[in-house]
Amino acid sequence: MSLIPSITGRRSNVFDPFSMDVWDPFKDFPFNNSLSASFPEFSRQNSAFVSTRVDWKETPEAHVFKAEIPGLKKEEVKVEIEDDRVLQISGERNVEKEDKNDTWHRVERSSGKFLRRFRLPENAKVDQVKASMEDGVLTVTVPKEEVKKAEVKSIEISG
Repeated sequence: MSLIPSITGRRSNVFDPFSMDVWDPFKDFPFNNSLSASFPEFSRQNSAFVSTRVDWKETPEAHVFKAEIPGLKKEEVKVEIEDDRVLQISGERNVEKEDKNDTWHRVERSSGKFLRRFRLPENAKVDQVKASMEDGVLTVTVPKEEVKKAEVKSIEISG
């Protein structure tokens, strides 16, 4: 087993994936602490908000949203349409119950509330939205309606 010296002077074990953390160049800047204090949604506890990834694709028939929300049950997720054209996906990941006899070595899974909002285009049939969840992926399908093209009527110019 070989040890490699790091930039900070500490030695890192090559075979231990947790011994070489990713360098964060902004870690010690003062705005990080003030952001967490001013905006609780940026705190480490609520980092699930930031890490909820959503893909949005458009097919000829619909707008399809896919959100990665592993570990959540469908009862813990809300899909809503606000103000006629805003799709809102929200939920909460709860922290695991802590046993006093447990020794935590690392916590990387995020917990807290998350919320994502998308303004839907005019061709969205907001009254026919469907949602399903499988293997930690939420799929929201918003059917499209054909947008009528403006009718052009030629006017004869008299003169």
